[in-house]
Amino acid sequence: MVDTEHVVLLDDEGRPIGTAPKSSVHGTDTALHLAFSCHVMNDDGQVLVTRRALGKKTWPGIWSNSFCGHPKPAEPVIAAVHRRAEHELGITLTDLELALPLFRYRATDASGIVEHEVCPVYTARTSDELTLNPLEVIDAQWVDPVDLATSIDATPWAFSPWLVLQSRQLHIFDAGRLPQRRAS
Repeated sequence: MVDTEHVVLLDDEGRPIGTAPKSSVHGTDTALHLAFSCHVMNDDGQVLVTRRALGKKTWPGIWSNSFCGHPKPAEPVIAAVHRRAEHELGITLTDLELALPLFRYRATDASGIVEHEVCPVYTARTSDELTLNPLEVIDAQWVDPVDLATSIDATPWAFSPWLVLQSRQLHIFDAGRLPQRRAS
């Protein structure tokens, strides 16, 4: 199979400077490139976490946010978010909002593969039933955001580094980090 998926390469200021095959940019010296993350909520106020497929090049088998991806060259990021929601989870999104427009990170997994991304973070809703793409996701759970924040704080190593970092900045997780009030 020929790799035809390309990503948008960025300079240090986050400006597009070209494209490259996706397979060539995820290595031990990963070039800065454009991606996105999305956190999906259901009608009960739960957030969807997914476990990455074991065949993923980076962080295989780790629990992460609802889904991530890379816009194709010339593809609007919002269109890419909708495309990947359907591809990975079989869902249609509503109430899509840009929550962290300037999120950026660099992280190295246990195998030495580096993620280096400018990664706008979105929140969205769905009422659809999930249909997981096993090449992308091997498990998914709807969880209370407060419980998820508590789990991330207690065991950050069990989650993708981008989920850990995003959870500290996203308001959907704030209640999980508020100090407990003592009963009088």
